[in-house]
Amino acid sequence: MSKHIAILGSTGSIGTQTLEVVDANPEEFTVDVLTANNNVELLIEQAKKFKPDVVVVACEDKYSQLSEALKDEPIKVYAGKDAIAQVVQMGAIDVVVTAMVGYSGLLPTINAIKARKNIALANKETLVVAGEIIQKLALKYGVSIYPVDSEHSAIFQCLMGEFDNPIEKIYLTASGGPFRGKDKKFLESVTSKQALKHPNWDMGAKITIDSASMMNKGFEAIEAKWLFDLRADQIDVVVHHQSIVHSLVQFQDGSMKAQMGLPDMKLPIQFALTFPKRLKTDFPRFNFMDYPELSFSAADSDNFRNLALAYEAMNKGGNLPCIINAANEVVVDAFLKDRVGFLQMSDIIENCMHKANFIKNPTYDDYVLTDTEARKLAQSML
Repeated sequence: MSKHIAILGSTGSIGTQTLEVVDANPEEFTVDVLTANNNVELLIEQAKKFKPDVVVVACEDKYSQLSEALKDEPIKVYAGKDAIAQVVQMGAIDVVVTAMVGYSGLLPTINAIKARKNIALANKETLVVAGEIIQKLALKYGVSIYPVDSEHSAIFQCLMGEFDNPIEKIYLTASGGPFRGKDKKFLESVTSKQALKHPNWDMGAKITIDSASMMNKGFEAIEAKWLFDLRADQIDVVVHHQSIVHSLVQFQDGSMKAQMGLPDMKLPIQFALTFPKRLKTDFPRFNFMDYPELSFSAADSDNFRNLALAYEAMNKGGNLPCIINAANEVVVDAFLKDRVGFLQMSDIIENCMHKANFIKNPTYDDYVLTDTEARKLAQSML
């Protein structure tokens, strides 16, 4: 029987690649829900092709255009963020792919878990902001969270058959982004256009900037803490610019396991949707002769301070990761609009960490208030 899926953020990089996986395996998957932020043109195209039961556009101004375009289709059309948070509870859904960008993915993920839907997690900010709440809810409702990020999927795959063996350490690999090896003098004058030129991965604008600033890797470290029940000192980041080794696990006997392959997000997406089964694919295969040398180096948290800030937030805990996530979303948007410099993004994030109200044991409502407060603080510093 086919697996019924909802894709939150179907018009983004992960969402479109998820639909490529679905299209290649029509007997395996049925699309029940598609949602988008404001790319209504692509959402209409996807809806006409995959015929979901429901489509939702977060931007309410786009509702009329979406509804008119799909009036002859047997598809329910809704608009608004509340609608996205509600449709994940539909009875037929087996897996919710959370591919929304940033903090916006938190409430839909919580609602999906409460409705006992398994999660294919591509929205790392959900665990960055509220990892403790998400893990407690997943345990309470018997929900599995399958990682979609290539690094966390790699760790997950390395742990198959090893769940009784304690982890000594994990290594998250980072490509280093477009500015690998550059110093602060160079970084002072880089532009958003330069930062968007990732050498190995084709991703959305926000995550590409996060990769360039190393915040993405910091967030991945926090995500790994919650996914795999680790301490900060058990999570290391190494730069591996070829992006062939996607991450590694070191066990207590010193043995290490790595997951390797060409950089292609469709592989971890498909594995999250089909676990524990591996479907046959026609993805390009890795050839050792094409990569006679694989190189590794230490991550540079001096020139790329966001990585150090993320570890500081992970160590202190509470609502501090929520603060840096909110501040980061504001400064990345400003950087993309040429309103702030590359290095100034870290300055503003650090200032928000010091000025925002710290809560040691936050509730969901605390996270909502923290997100609002940190965004206002960051905006005031631009």
